[in-house]
Amino acid sequence: MRGIKDRVAIIGMGCTKFGERWDASAADLMVEASYEAFADAGIEPKDIQAAWLGTVSSFRTGQPLAEALKLDYIPITRVENACATATDAFRNACYAVAAGIYDIVLAVGVEKLKDSGFSGLAIPESPGSDVNPPTPPPAQFAMAATRYFHQYEIPYDEGRRTLARIAVKNHHNGTLNPRAHFQREITTEQVVNAPMIAWPLGLFDCCGVSDGGAAAIITTPEIARSFREDYILVKALGLSVGAFGMLRDDWDFTHFPESVRASQAAYQEAGITNPREELDLAMVHDCFTITELIIYEDLGFSPRGNASDDVEAGTFGLEGELPVNTDGGLKCFGHPIGASGIRMIYEVYKQLQGKAEQRQLGKADLGLTHNLGGRPGSFTCSVAIFGRAG
Repeated sequence: MRGIKDRVAIIGMGCTKFGERWDASAADLMVEASYEAFADAGIEPKDIQAAWLGTVSSFRTGQPLAEALKLDYIPITRVENACATATDAFRNACYAVAAGIYDIVLAVGVEKLKDSGFSGLAIPESPGSDVNPPTPPPAQFAMAATRYFHQYEIPYDEGRRTLARIAVKNHHNGTLNPRAHFQREITTEQVVNAPMIAWPLGLFDCCGVSDGGAAAIITTPEIARSFREDYILVKALGLSVGAFGMLRDDWDFTHFPESVRASQAAYQEAGITNPREELDLAMVHDCFTITELIIYEDLGFSPRGNASDDVEAGTFGLEGELPVNTDGGLKCFGHPIGASGIRMIYEVYKQLQGKAEQRQLGKADLGLTHNLGGRPGSFTCSVAIFGRAG
């Protein structure tokens, strides 16, 4: 099987300010993100040959993207795949270029949740859907937290403080990014003493409900060289979908098999054998602090049951061995569901180019993004790996 490695490149990206964007419609957010990407790449909308729009609840078709950007009569496809929506839109755009169908394409992710009344306590319905999950997301991931503490014999107070340190880390990183939703430092004590949402997850263990958009312009490496020297290569794209739900009897709530499978496929495609040592940064789906903790182990950053020790050691901080969620993550940047995946790619893109400003890492040659959507036992997971050209 022929993979995607080094067959496509990113030449431009854009990302809006995430947050309570009462000042902007979903169309405005698409324009804001896309025109930053056009300017970054040095192209115009007329240069786009096809586009993919990732959104869960903002639009039913790709037509609004055509209207907002005046992309008349080109193919536009709407993609929805839970919290992996934006990365999956990006993935489809990449495959179209790699297949030789198009030369320059656009992938956009957008979501306008604040105007919708979405509280974060239930997954928003897909257009035309009348099915809701039986348990809200905070309660679903709270079950993972209690089981994780039990299986690895972690006392409750100790476990809560470990999760709190993840929230503190991500809030600190978010204060260094003016586009993040939340712009303040928090302390471990504030996290531990915050109002409880779903035991043992408190207010600061949960990511925010936000509005936002992000965009990427994708082409071949050969074409990319004519636009810029610091284009970014796609090294791998992995996607895994669970099929068994919570009825299976071989799942223990302390790992997410979809994350394991998607990351293993991506590592194989990229030629990575030791992700903790070979990756320079990772953007992971920290919808809840316990999710980030488990992801450390699922992606091979920490041995099973030992992620808490790495958190205590500062392994995943900006100055650590493998910085994770350098822009604040979902926890601090916010989570407009259809936009988050490309927002993560935007951060890796900037880090690999050396343009991440205050949060710029000393070494950034290889980065990973990870999204996990659905519900425990039946997730959709996307993993993407990116590298510097040359």
